[in-house]
Amino acid sequence: MGLTKSEKFSTKQNQIATLAKAFAHPARVAILQQIFKSNTCICGDLVDEIGLAQATISQHLRELKNIGLIKGNIEGTSVCYCIDEENWNNMKSVISNFIEQKNNNSSDCC
Repeated sequence: MGLTKSEKFSTKQNQIATLAKAFAHPARVAILQQIFKSNTCICGDLVDEIGLAQATISQHLRELKNIGLIKGNIEGTSVCYCIDEENWNNMKSVISNFIEQKNNNSSDCC
C-alpha cells in the first residue's frame, strides 16, 4: 500500500479528504444517522440498532471522533456519543464550498 504523501497537498485539500473519509464506509454513515436520530447515543445502543459487532462499531466511532464529527462523554461504564455541532457545521461549509465550485472552463472540452 502506497503512501498518500499528504504533505504535497494543501491544508484545504487534506481537510476535504479527511472529512470525506467519514462517509467512505456505510457503517459510519449509519452511525451518524443513528446519532442524529437519537440526538445522543451509547455505543451498546448502536450495536443493537446497526447490527454490527461491538468492536466494529467502536472502530468506526473512533474514526468519527478522530475526524471531529462526534464527541463522547464517559457515563459510568459507557460512552455517550453526540454530534459535535461546531465541527459538523464547519464540515458542511467546507464540503459545500468544494462541491459547489464553478467550472471555469468555458469551452466544451469533451
